[in-house]
Amino acid sequence: MAARSAAVLPAARAEVRLTEARSRRSSRTIAFVLIPVGLLLVIGLGAVLSASSVLAIREGVDNLYYFKRQIMWMGAGMVALIVAALTSLRVLRKLAFPAFVVSVALLVATLVVGTRAYGSTRWLIAGPISIQASELAKLTTILFLATLVSRKETSMHRIRDFMWPVAISVGVVGVLVILQPDLGTALMISFGSFAVLVASAAPFGYVMAGALFGTGAAVIAAASSPYRWARITSFLDLGGDPLGAGYQVVQSLVALGTGGMWGVGLGASRARWSFLPNAHTDFIFSIIGEETGLAGSLIVVGLFVAFTVAGTMVALRASDRFGRLVAIGITTWLVVQALVNIGGVTGVLPITGVPLPFVSIGGSALLTEMAAVGILVSVARTKPESRTA
Repeated sequence: MAARSAAVLPAARAEVRLTEARSRRSSRTIAFVLIPVGLLLVIGLGAVLSASSVLAIREGVDNLYYFKRQIMWMGAGMVALIVAALTSLRVLRKLAFPAFVVSVALLVATLVVGTRAYGSTRWLIAGPISIQASELAKLTTILFLATLVSRKETSMHRIRDFMWPVAISVGVVGVLVILQPDLGTALMISFGSFAVLVASAAPFGYVMAGALFGTGAAVIAAASSPYRWARITSFLDLGGDPLGAGYQVVQSLVALGTGGMWGVGLGASRARWSFLPNAHTDFIFSIIGEETGLAGSLIVVGLFVAFTVAGTMVALRASDRFGRLVAIGITTWLVVQALVNIGGVTGVLPITGVPLPFVSIGGSALLTEMAAVGILVSVARTKPESRTA
């Protein structure tokens, strides 16, 4: 009996050491996720304060109006991040379907009673609060698709079992978003969903066929509107229509060029004085580049690179299939959106109208993005023995 107890004691100690090592590794991974996000949020507040003040003055409101709203949404986003981080993967999986249904209902409501602006019907307005349902749909589609494919992992080789999850999640949301129309958001939803499917047990041929079909549909949707097509293709020849379709990108490049290596100084942007439309939203990276120069721009890019590495670490270390797929989908969505935004601002990629994650002004976007980061933290902090199969 004593010999058996002596044998069990070292094994118990080894198990404790293993648990402690896993806990330290989990803590480091969580820190790697939160540090770049926190720095991006701080940079975003400074950029919003500078870029939105002129707009507020022109609208006859307090020059800190948009800055205060961004702080309010950031506070709500912090609550969402903490709640999501403390929610187990088992509960997140159960909430995936109800959350998806809510986002679809909000998308339908947007098409019926939403407010139209800039050629699209994207906003539901209730008093002082405006909600962009398509932002919520980016996250809920990834959660719902990951739930479906993780449950069907052994049968995804059958075309029916592959098509059903894709059609009921990406297909439904994609159609509703394109009807607004909001092609940029539809593309972001597609990228996140594509990453989930690539990481799942679905045959790669099926995934690529679906991607080609989605790409064709996006091209047709873009080409159906001459204005939208001109904006998308303007980056190919910025000098062809510098006062029309290419105006924003030309002014963006002027702002970035003015910044030089070290920038013109915080709060000293000239582009924000009505030269650059949407300076506080889609083109906020231009203001950062103008005020902080190439050095500041590279810091922002570096923070997104760090977030990419951290999100990939979370996905690779997740033994639960659902958690792994969700982490890959969220990381891909946020990183690709940052890449597309920065690429459009610098004239390398088409303008799609998507904001820069964690930086651009926008309540619904910021709230959803911070909730997504909270889910990454939840995946990272879940212990292997409590993970579900």
